[in-house]
Amino acid sequence: MQIISMLKFHPMPLPHLILILLVITVWGFNFIAIKLALVELPPILLCALCFFLTSVPAIFFVKRPKVPFIKVLSYGLVMFALQFTLVFMGMFAGVTPGLASLLLQVHVFFSTLLALLFFQEKIHVSQIIGGLLAFLGIGLIGMNLETSSTTLGFTLIVAAAAAWGAGNVISKKMGKVDVLSLVIWGSFIAWPPLLLLSLFTEGTGPFYNLSHLTLVPAASALYIAYLSTLFCYGVWSWMLHRYPLSTVAPFTLAVPILAMLSSVLVFNEPLQSWKIAAGILVLTGLCVNLLGSRILKKLKRNNS
Repeated sequence: MQIISMLKFHPMPLPHLILILLVITVWGFNFIAIKLALVELPPILLCALCFFLTSVPAIFFVKRPKVPFIKVLSYGLVMFALQFTLVFMGMFAGVTPGLASLLLQVHVFFSTLLALLFFQEKIHVSQIIGGLLAFLGIGLIGMNLETSSTTLGFTLIVAAAAAWGAGNVISKKMGKVDVLSLVIWGSFIAWPPLLLLSLFTEGTGPFYNLSHLTLVPAASALYIAYLSTLFCYGVWSWMLHRYPLSTVAPFTLAVPILAMLSSVLVFNEPLQSWKIAAGILVLTGLCVNLLGSRILKKLKRNNS
């Protein structure tokens, strides 16, 4: 109880709490939507489609972020085009929605390492401990992969987490920026090169499939673009303007839990003991990384 009181989370009214829980739920089920859409669409074309839907026609109504265009360009290419293409390709290669969500959480530690390299930020002991715990969980997943395609998918998802970390560094260099505007313009930058890449690597056949999508993949693409991206990032941005990051950020710890449970329910994904152990290690590492330094600072102040 003493530790909980030291964290001093900002109180949140019930309607806002319900809203942020809705966001976390949508993000948790987003991996289900990706898997369903990949049934009829190849990963790069799906990625291009989702970013097209996210940015058009919204870009005509939302001003470009007030930062140099080169920063928006690099953010769109790294955070969206690169990261999400790697995620979609990893899941297309066989990584389940639950594992994909869990593996992506290590972006926090890639962000920490890149911040050390580019901003000379100090790394706290709690961040090192948290990182070791999380990567033990990732190692446990790697040891239990059953097929070569899943091993490829595992590598792609971890690479996506590294791209997410790089995107966070680009975002940090921008300073304060309208998150929703950045998402829309970053998405607009991402889809044209992805469309060309899809044409050259996946061929013209998938474009025929695009015009003959059945209901479930089509609804899944709309879910990814409008609910998971536009709605959730809009609400998330609004929450971050109203509450401290320390109040909002811990809710994201529920995303991989929801993703794994939803994958069990929808796809009957086996929930082996090693997956549970890996999930506990990764989430414990994230908790230590997120809360450890704050608790240690409070303890030092109380002792002094």
